[in-house]
Amino acid sequence: MLHIPALRWGEPYKSLDADKLIRFDTGETVAEMSKVVGGIVERDIRHAPRARQLLRDIPMADLFALTKKAADIFLTGTVEIGGQAQTPEDYVKIQSATTGLPYQLCRNNMKKNHFVMQNMPAILDALTRGLNPEFLRAGHGVEGRGVPLSYQAMSPVLGMILPNNSPGVHSLWLPVINMQIGLVIKPGSAEPWTPNRIAASFVQAGLPKQTIAIYPGGHDVGGAVMNVCKRSLVFGGQQMVDQYKSNPNVQVHGPGWSKVIFGDDMADQWEQYVQVVADSIAVNSGRGCINASAVYTPRHGRKLAEAIAEKIGPTQPLPPEDEKAALAAFTNPKMAEAINAEIEQDLKTPGAHDLTARFGPRLVMHERHAYLRPTIISCDSPDHPLMKKEYLFPFAAVTETPQDQLISKIGSTLVCTALTKNPKFQRELLDAVNIDRLNFGAIPTVQLNWLQPHEGNIVEFLFRSRALQYAEGALAI
Repeated sequence: MLHIPALRWGEPYKSLDADKLIRFDTGETVAEMSKVVGGIVERDIRHAPRARQLLRDIPMADLFALTKKAADIFLTGTVEIGGQAQTPEDYVKIQSATTGLPYQLCRNNMKKNHFVMQNMPAILDALTRGLNPEFLRAGHGVEGRGVPLSYQAMSPVLGMILPNNSPGVHSLWLPVINMQIGLVIKPGSAEPWTPNRIAASFVQAGLPKQTIAIYPGGHDVGGAVMNVCKRSLVFGGQQMVDQYKSNPNVQVHGPGWSKVIFGDDMADQWEQYVQVVADSIAVNSGRGCINASAVYTPRHGRKLAEAIAEKIGPTQPLPPEDEKAALAAFTNPKMAEAINAEIEQDLKTPGAHDLTARFGPRLVMHERHAYLRPTIISCDSPDHPLMKKEYLFPFAAVTETPQDQLISKIGSTLVCTALTKNPKFQRELLDAVNIDRLNFGAIPTVQLNWLQPHEGNIVEFLFRSRALQYAEGALAI
C-alpha cells in the first residue's frame, strides 16, 4: 500500500494516524496519507528563515534553469512519491481515481503547470512589470534611471491551503519558489498528488529539499498554517472570502462569477460566438473560478441560451479513461444531490427555464459517486436568483440586460469576456472596478494569458516596496 508521508522541510514523516485515499467509483483504497496535527506545523515553522536563505543563495539564472528542468521532470519524468516510483501515467491514473477527473483533464492540467514552470523568467518579468529579479533576491537594486529600489519580503514562506477541485490552480503558486520564498503546504485531502509531484520534481532538479514543507491533515493543520505563516494563500467558498477579506495577510481565491457579456453593437451577431461562450462554461468540466457562470446580452437571450444548450447539453458522463470524457465526477454524491436540489428550488422562482432538461436528467447517481450534466438556464430577468449562482460543473444562466445596466448587474466578476467594439462601452468596462480580468473579443474566459496577473498579484502580496537611500560607498551588500 502506497503511503504518502508528510514532508517536514523535505524529511518524510509517517504519522501514527493516516487518512485513506479512496477510488471514487469502486471504494477501493488506493493509498494512505499521513495525518499530522497542527502542533507539528507550529513546531517546524522555526525553520522557515532557513528556507528563504537557501533560496536566496541560489543565483537567479540557476534558479530559472532548475525550474525549467523541474518542469520537464514533472511532465515526463519519474519521481519518488512515498518511496515508490511514479511515472506521469501513474500520476494521471491515481489523481483521477481520488478526484473523479477524467484522464484527459488531468493531462491538460499537467501541461498547464508545465508551461508555467517552463516559462518562469517571462512570467516573473510580467508579474513584476519588468523588475530585475535580482532585486527581489538581494532586497534592493538600482533601476535604469539611477534611483535605488528596495523590496522587502513580508514572510520567509508562503502558507497554502490547497483545494481538490482542479489541479490547474497550482499554477498560481508556482512562481513563489522563483521569488526565493519557501512553501508551507496543506494539500487537498483528495488531491495531494500535484503538490507532492511538483515538490519531488523540484528536489530531483536540484532544489534544496528544506525549502518545501507539506503537511496533510485536518482543519487544525489549516488553522496552524495560517496562524504561523505571515502570508497565506487559501482556496474556498464565499464564506471564506468574507471571513478573510479584511485580513492583509491572507489572499483568498474563492468563487469567480466569471461572465460573458455582449454590447449593443454585437448582440445581433451572437451566432458567431456560441462556441466561445460554450467553451467559457464547459472547459475543464466547469470546475474553475474562470469558467463563466452567467451570460448577459441586450437582445436574443433565449436564442443564445438555446444554442449554447445545443452545444453542451448532450454531454454524457463517460469513464475517466475515455479520451472523450469531459465531465468530472463528484466523489461525494451528496454534494451533487444538494447542488441539484438547490437548482430545482431556484427554478421554482418564475422566470427561469432549463433548456438542457430535454437532453436527460441533470443528476446521474451511482453507488459511490455522481455526475451533474451541463445545465443552461434562460432567465427572464438579470435579478433572478440563478443569475447569481456558481457551481462546480458546466452551469450558466443567460439573460437579457440593456447595455447601460450591464456593468452594475453583473456584480463582482473575476473574468469578463466582453464582445463589443463600442469605444464608450469599452472605456466603461476598463473603468469598472468590479471586473478583475478583462478580455475584449472572442477569447473564452478560461483562456488565460499567463504573462498577466490572475486574481491578485502574488508579487505585491509577498513583497512591499519601500524607500531606500544610501551615501556613496555606504552599502556593502
